[in-house]
Formats: sequence, structure tokens, C-alpha cells
Amino acid sequence: MIRRRRLRVNETIRELVRETSVQVSDLIYPIFVIEGENQKNPVDSMPGIYQYSLDRLGEELVRIKKSGVKSLLIFGIPAHKDETGSEAYNKDGIVQKAIRYIKAAYPEFILVADICLCEYTSHGHCGLIKDGVILNDETLPLLAEAALTCAQAGADMIAPSDMMDGHIGEIRKVLDNNGFINTPIMAYSAKYASGYYAPFRDAAHSAPGFGDRKTYQMDYANSKEALREVFDDIKEGADIVMIKPALAYLDVIKSVALETDYPIAAYNVSGEYAMVKAAAMNGWIDEKKIVMENITAMKRAGAKIIITYHALEVAGWIKEMNQ
Repeated sequence: MIRRRRLRVNETIRELVRETSVQVSDLIYPIFVIEGENQKNPVDSMPGIYQYSLDRLGEELVRIKKSGVKSLLIFGIPAHKDETGSEAYNKDGIVQKAIRYIKAAYPEFILVADICLCEYTSHGHCGLIKDGVILNDETLPLLAEAALTCAQAGADMIAPSDMMDGHIGEIRKVLDNNGFINTPIMAYSAKYASGYYAPFRDAAHSAPGFGDRKTYQMDYANSKEALREVFDDIKEGADIVMIKPALAYLDVIKSVALETDYPIAAYNVSGEYAMVKAAAMNGWIDEKKIVMENITAMKRAGAKIIITYHALEVAGWIKEMNQ
């Protein structure tokens, strides 16, 4: 008889032969920064997540520092929106100010700047619009300018999330031409048109004012297309490729991991977070067990980096397990 259970008889042996582990260094924590003063606004659909004005951001940074998480993904919510999303590439925009503020207080944090127009446009789409059509090529210079102003503010990494064709190449060119040759790009390479984003759109005030984003974000029925998107981004200069969302797309993460040796990020998105939180608050699940199982599944599928709103909790649970 083959006795596989010999390697499961106690926790020490299980740890000894465990194939996949999650480290605090794998985690990136998204934060929302809003214009104004004395703002700590709860995101109702994302329990435990808040929008912070710069004068209140310090309290969250202290909490992040204590957790051991070292990497942050920054989203901005401007006071002013217009047709061209001008606050996205304003040198004194909310994200640029937040980057400078955080770098001054905690220079050791790795700051990843999300690059898109949707939070900054009056219509809520990720690119310029003419006659109801999202314009690809005309949007690229604005995305590159947003990336440049964030790099100039001190961002350690640029993360374009807009899904415009050619955006990685345009951003890489502008960064290089301005001396930021060592600033890496984490591309949202396979970003699907997903229903899992709804709570984020509440948090970032970025819901589209008309239509949807299916003409530029990917069809969730497609997986081979994700490989084409990933390879395109790598050719254009991406250093890390991302799959978003994560849980419903573990097959895509696995496929990309088998086809490339580039680092893969998985974005455990707002809807995934909100569902777990809601079930846990109702006493239906053990939150810690479910979250750790989900995060481990992303790592097991091939992700090296996990972007998650659970990051601070996961960091705490990892510390508990290691004590």
C-alpha cells in the first residue's frame, strides 16, 4: 500500500514538505488617497478600507509599517474631473502629492503608481472620447505624461491599468527619454472586463458614465488572448505582468506562468475582497482560513506578487504562524 498520509501526520512534517508558501514580501497593499482635509471616508462595500486625505494618511502609514508590508499601490481621487483627465498628469495632482508625502515619511516603502485616466475623467472611461468612442492612440501621450509625473514625484514603479494598445511602449519610451531607465513597469497585461470591480469603482469614484469597458478590457471568456497581451507588453518593455482579477482567472495565471519566466502579479480585486468580508461578517466562513487558501492558490498557480486589500491581515497571520 502507498501511504501518502505519512507526510501529513503532523504540522511540522506538513511544513517540511509544503510546496507553496506566502511571504509578507509577496504582498502589495492598495491605498486610496483623496483631495481635501481631515478625510477618512469608509468604503461601504469594502469593510476596513478607507479613503484618506493627506493629513490623515499618516495614521494608515503607521499601521502599514507595523504590519511589515513594504509595497503600496496608490490610487488617487481628485477634487476636479474633466474630459481629458488632466489631474492624472498634473505634477501637483493627488497621487503625485501622495507619493512625495509618503516618500518623505517612509522612504523605504516601494510605491507603485497606478496609471489610468478613469479616476480623473468626467465620463469615467480610461481614455479620451470622441463621439462615444474611446480613442486609443490619442490617449497614449497623456498616460505617458501621468507616468512621468509620478516617476518625478518619486514612484518606484509604474503600473498602467488602462488597457490601451501600445501604452507600455509609449510609457517606456517617455520614462527612458527623461532619465528613468531604472523605473520598472508592472503592466496590467491581462485585465478582464469583470463584474468583480464594482466595490473599487465605489472607492475610486471611477464608474463609467455611459456604456462599459468591454471595448478595451478583455472578454472573460478568453484565455489564449491573455498570452498575446502578455507577450505584447513584454516586447514593449514591461518588467512584471499582471492578471486581474485573480480567483476566477487562476487558469490564466497558470498559463502565463508556463509560457514566460517574467514575474507575475495577481490582483485579488475588490469584489473578491468584499465577498469574503461579507461572508465572514455573517459568520458563514472562517475569514483567515479562506483568505490564506485564496492567496496560496494564487501563488500555487504561478503568481509571485499578490496585490490584495487583505495584505495587512495576511501579514499579521503570517507572523502568527511563524512565531
